[in-house]
Amino acid sequence: MAASPHALSSRLLTGWAGGCVWYFERRTIQESPHKFMHLFRNANKRWITFQHFNFLKRMYVTQLNRSLNQQVKPKPEPLASPFLEKTSSGRAKPEIREMRPLSSPSVSLSRKPHERELMELESASIIEGSANVGKETKDDKQWKEMKLCVDDLPGILARLSKIKLTALVVSTTSAGFALAPGPFDWPCFLLTSVGTGLASCAANSINQFFEVPFDSNMNRTKNRPLVRGQISPLLAVSFATCCAVPGVALLTWGVNPLTGALGVFNIFLYTCCYTPLKRISIANTWVGAVVGAIPPVMGWTAATGSLDAGAFLLGGILYSWQFPHFNALSWGLREDYSRGGYCMMSVTHPALCRRVALRHCLALVALSAAAPVLDVTTWTFPVISLPINLYISYLGFRFYVDADRSSSRKLFFCSLWHLPLLLLLMLTCKRGCGTDGAAAS
Repeated sequence: MAASPHALSSRLLTGWAGGCVWYFERRTIQESPHKFMHLFRNANKRWITFQHFNFLKRMYVTQLNRSLNQQVKPKPEPLASPFLEKTSSGRAKPEIREMRPLSSPSVSLSRKPHERELMELESASIIEGSANVGKETKDDKQWKEMKLCVDDLPGILARLSKIKLTALVVSTTSAGFALAPGPFDWPCFLLTSVGTGLASCAANSINQFFEVPFDSNMNRTKNRPLVRGQISPLLAVSFATCCAVPGVALLTWGVNPLTGALGVFNIFLYTCCYTPLKRISIANTWVGAVVGAIPPVMGWTAATGSLDAGAFLLGGILYSWQFPHFNALSWGLREDYSRGGYCMMSVTHPALCRRVALRHCLALVALSAAAPVLDVTTWTFPVISLPINLYISYLGFRFYVDADRSSSRKLFFCSLWHLPLLLLLMLTCKRGCGTDGAAAS
């Protein structure tokens, strides 16, 4: 039976509609992930835009009202150390007791108007007093200028001139003058001692003037007057000039030109050679030993007017004595010298420091034996000086073998009494002492 046209057309329509539905369903399934991602991205962009909008709104409100700005949190005060707790607690307790009545809110309501005004004035004075106390304690911690008192000036100048070192220099000069052959001239001796002392004060003051930034880093020298600001650099240089000019004048015209030339040379050697070499080379120790050896030579030339074998012998004894003395001292101060930037033998060449100290301890024995050969002393001097020379040599050997603070300290303290005793023994065994005494009687 043949299909009717209406049924055929409806069947074809149904097939075409089904194909369209199938086509759209397939396209929807394929493109749905892309559309979903596109919608997600649009939503994300809108969310970011919303964030930007909120940010702009906050910025507008912040600019409109400055009180909403974020403020920096104040740094808390440092906790007091246990050492300061006892001193600070005594000051804090009275302030707390005085501020307690202000903390009760009901007091101000129950008071009369005039009493309330009195309380406000009292509280303001208390707060102002506590603020002043806090300001004073803050000012105490800051750097402030130290005022120079006239009563403290002699002590400051004494420390500026290194009065103990100056006394040692004058004593060695006096020993050289006394050991020189010939009669003892008291006016010449006084002029020599005063002139040498003034020259030593000038050299030490200039030395401290040059070493202020380095002395401030050392515990041993951080309390010197120029480092602490107790005296101005101009005043220190003026003091050095006022000491150097009359000192050299006394040695040159009061004693003799040779002694004055030695004084000028020693000031130059100490300030312009030894002082800068302390930060450059270990040769500063040898240069410093020459500086210490010149004062007894000055005493000899002041008495005799010439340089001879006796003057060089005394200079050699002082030259050799300074190595065990200074090397032992610097060994215990190695950390300080390293912190200060000084190129010392004990810091850069510790083995050489020990060898040199022992070597010059033994040299003192040989120099003492050479004194009677050069007609400075009698033959008794090498014999009676042998025990103290052997003892310092023994301590020098102990320092060479076991270089520690104990051995260096023993060698240093031994050198302090060894030199005065050695010079005293030389003076008692001076050549021609008995002859001069018999002639005088």
